[in-house]
Amino acid sequence: MNEKQLNKASIYRFKRFTRKAYGAFCSLHRVVNIGVVAGCVLTSMQFTTASAQNAGGEQQQKVMEQELDEVMVTASKVETPLNQSAKLVTVITRDEIERAPVQSIQDLLVYSANIDILQRGGHGVQADISIRGGTFDQTAILLNGVNLTNAQTGHYSFDLPVTLSDIERIEIIHGPSALIYGSSAFSGGVNIITKKNTDTRLHAHIEAGMHHLRGIEVRGTTQTGIAAHSLSAAHHSSTGYIPNSDYDLYNVFWQTRLNLPNSNKLDLNLGYNDKKYGANTFYTAEWPNQYEQTSTYMGSLKGEFGNKLKVIPILYWNRHHDQFDLIRGDSYGRNFHRNDTYGANLIFTYTSFWGTTSLGGEFRKEDIMSTVLGHEMVKPHRKYIKYDDRINTGIALEHSARWQNFMLSAGVLMNHNTLLKNKYRFYPALNLSYRPANELKVYTSWTKSTRVPTFTDLYYTTDTHEGNAILEPEDSQAWDLGVKYRKNNITAYLTGFLLWGRNIIDWVYSIEDTKYKSWNLTQIDTRGVEIGVKFQLNEWFPGLGESSALALDYTRMHQSTDTQGLETQYALKYLRDKFTVKLNHQLIPDLTVDWFFRFQKRIGNYQYYENGIDMEEFRPYRGFSTLDVKLNYRYKEVGLHLTFNNLYNTQYLDLGNIPQAGFWLIGGISYTLK
Repeated sequence: MNEKQLNKASIYRFKRFTRKAYGAFCSLHRVVNIGVVAGCVLTSMQFTTASAQNAGGEQQQKVMEQELDEVMVTASKVETPLNQSAKLVTVITRDEIERAPVQSIQDLLVYSANIDILQRGGHGVQADISIRGGTFDQTAILLNGVNLTNAQTGHYSFDLPVTLSDIERIEIIHGPSALIYGSSAFSGGVNIITKKNTDTRLHAHIEAGMHHLRGIEVRGTTQTGIAAHSLSAAHHSSTGYIPNSDYDLYNVFWQTRLNLPNSNKLDLNLGYNDKKYGANTFYTAEWPNQYEQTSTYMGSLKGEFGNKLKVIPILYWNRHHDQFDLIRGDSYGRNFHRNDTYGANLIFTYTSFWGTTSLGGEFRKEDIMSTVLGHEMVKPHRKYIKYDDRINTGIALEHSARWQNFMLSAGVLMNHNTLLKNKYRFYPALNLSYRPANELKVYTSWTKSTRVPTFTDLYYTTDTHEGNAILEPEDSQAWDLGVKYRKNNITAYLTGFLLWGRNIIDWVYSIEDTKYKSWNLTQIDTRGVEIGVKFQLNEWFPGLGESSALALDYTRMHQSTDTQGLETQYALKYLRDKFTVKLNHQLIPDLTVDWFFRFQKRIGNYQYYENGIDMEEFRPYRGFSTLDVKLNYRYKEVGLHLTFNNLYNTQYLDLGNIPQAGFWLIGGISYTLK
């Protein structure tokens, strides 16, 4: 380790010194902030490792991992401590992302046992995300705390301009979270945090694989005075694993952070995403030769000013274009859509002897121009003949306080949407945690949330579907009770949850009808359990390497509803069981192996087609398992990897009649300049 690395300061925030004899040693050569931590009450099922860079060696590293567990993460509104509370949050760290045998964010989330990813195409083409049995429209998607959830349809919420090399970590919050992520977080939310530092000046990554897969990513950073800049660009393509499953994907992402005096900061994000892909049976198996082109433009400006009284202003804009061809290359059944989202948030937090109080306001305008969605325009705009818009406003108030071993957070969101004239709705939340011992924590929470219909829910009408312009918003509330244990090299958690959904929106079908119709179901009730344990293996098996670890996670759910004899398109097609195993270890110095296993069983049926012909039968989803393996070798600035996806070539379906890829071999090389 050179002198420059040795003297580089690391900043840690924690709430108390340990009473252990080595407590003072933990703070050597570091800037330590001591005080009451601000923010909403959250916790993590896994903890982020703090790195030791001075003369303490491995022993000090272990001390830091055990004692500095109050390191801050960023939720949507304010910084929050990882280990301070009463809401289950999965944190996927940068190291885990680099080791995973994946090519996209969607592929990465497949390995979280608490998350259901329904892939239509591989490697980030299109996928729907579900948390705790919710639908893809019920999950909020955020980038650096900015809500980019697509108002047209949740199918496009992951059309984001970032690649895996841009990401610092991903935070997944479980359960209704309107107070934290806004009214779109009906069943949970995903917050993607990008890298802000300039410690890596250049990173380049090239890969190739079966089915003519090609990929290249380049990311560069520079520092100019108080400003840190980064620019990334990426291109990925493949001819596909079945006919009409080819894809061509582009990303460009720019970031600038101004590090202002007194720890104030201002972040500018600009991004562009472009996708072209064959959509084999994506939306209906009657037409297997579908095709889609999408593009996304986004920009956001986010500040953080003050200390005791903190002010966080946010401005953002997101535009999504979509061209859908029912028959590839044919104008028959072709649709065009342009969806714009404009938003502004202003958040105040004040820390005092009594705790931390936050007050936040949101203004969000969503509109769409389309050939099929919305009301008829008086004067068409180019190819668009229909239009609709709506405005969502909200005010959230929350207070968090700590007393001895208890942490309490309570708040409420007042929400109004122009879909509901002169109606204001309230969504409260209450979180409580108790730590009877340093290694043990018990937590519980009660929360409510809502979701307004998407433009697709309201207006999508074709030969097979019929929208409903008078749909009402969905409502949900949930109760969690959990426990988390961490001692030495073991981390474990157990959470039970109940979620009640009312006025649930779904597409339903009866024998008498010839179309799926958008409808408010009366209710869906969900109950489940999430359990997991993680072992740091280096203490017991030193030969496996310092970072060796084994993680096992399992989720079990059950849903119930009265469909009144109707066949639903999405409801009651949930993952009853999902079990994942992740093992990381070293083979020889600088060569590591990562094993990712999953088993899942989905409840529900799908309408079976054969060669585009409706066989007039519904088939149940079958349980299946997959195994992915990644070999990583690093020599100085150069890294080599070999990825074996679906090693034993499982044939399976995530959704409907869309077959997923079998065995796929990918290799790559990367170069990193510090």
